[in-house]
Amino acid sequence: MPQLTVSAHFVRALLRGAGRHGHKTDRLLQMAGIPGDWVNYPRGRVDAASYARLVRLCWQEMQDEYMGFAEARSKPGTFAAMSYLVIHCQSLESVYRRAANFYSLFERPITIELTREGEEAVLTLQSESVLWDPDHFFQESLLVIWHRFSCWLIGERIILNGTDFNYSKPRHSGEYPAIFGCPLSFDQPMTRLRFNTRYLTKPLVQDERTLKEFLKSSPADLLGRPDDRTSYSARIRMLLGQEMQDNLPGFEWVAEQLTVSPQTLRRRLKQENTSYQELKDHMRRDIAIYYLARPELSINEIAFKVGFTEPSTFHRAFKKWTGQTPGEYRQSSESSGQGRANEFN
Repeated sequence: MPQLTVSAHFVRALLRGAGRHGHKTDRLLQMAGIPGDWVNYPRGRVDAASYARLVRLCWQEMQDEYMGFAEARSKPGTFAAMSYLVIHCQSLESVYRRAANFYSLFERPITIELTREGEEAVLTLQSESVLWDPDHFFQESLLVIWHRFSCWLIGERIILNGTDFNYSKPRHSGEYPAIFGCPLSFDQPMTRLRFNTRYLTKPLVQDERTLKEFLKSSPADLLGRPDDRTSYSARIRMLLGQEMQDNLPGFEWVAEQLTVSPQTLRRRLKQENTSYQELKDHMRRDIAIYYLARPELSINEIAFKVGFTEPSTFHRAFKKWTGQTPGEYRQSSESSGQGRANEFN
């Protein structure tokens, strides 16, 4: 099935750290297979695999897992070393305690602090280093990594009660529902994740063998992959599938397949900060991007595959989604592919 896509905002934000330290961002984009002109479109999007590849390239080029957003550097391999340290913990709570102790060994550490507020566990981002993070990219990335890493460790989605941010609501906040899937609060004293304390007692289901495989692409791919497969948003995406020529099923049918009432499903999606219509639109957008990378399909054929009976309607919708027409998007993709091939020849 086609991957979800990532807003070009996050690509621009990531590259600001590299550019600030004198690295050639055009070269990094080319090596990752991302067209440079896509990044300049306010609504541009890239596939998740290319985005994860760009994150890894930035780590390698900069030799810094903090990607230039902190005064201190975190050498590549630091996250992996911490992971091998915590993989033997008995519970998720002990993971957080041990990870915090590990990062406290470094000069000007950036770490997480676990506290309890009644029945709520609070994971707060703490930094003794001055962060240069004008787009809030680094803080958001750390929250995403720790949430998804925690879910992987216990083999279960941790449903967030809420995510707090110590800054005002940014322009790219429309991406947050798909990232965090919970109520969001801005202008808060601290940046943190909140969830039920019951998760803290969960035992780890992973071991060194599975961790070794996990670390081949993580934590970079944690930033590009879907949140999980157990949220209602993810279950609906899997239910609808990638073939969308036929009319998409109604909301009541979807609720029936998920064995919940329409009222309950509507409430659950609202808690995840999304709706059925938004999920359908995002699926069409991501599947269209996937097919546009396949030159054997005409744009009219792609329009039909993603559920549009009129190509002109598809053109208007795609430009609304990405800021480009399907033809412009395909042309940029083909140019980037050739450039990336030349880079390694």
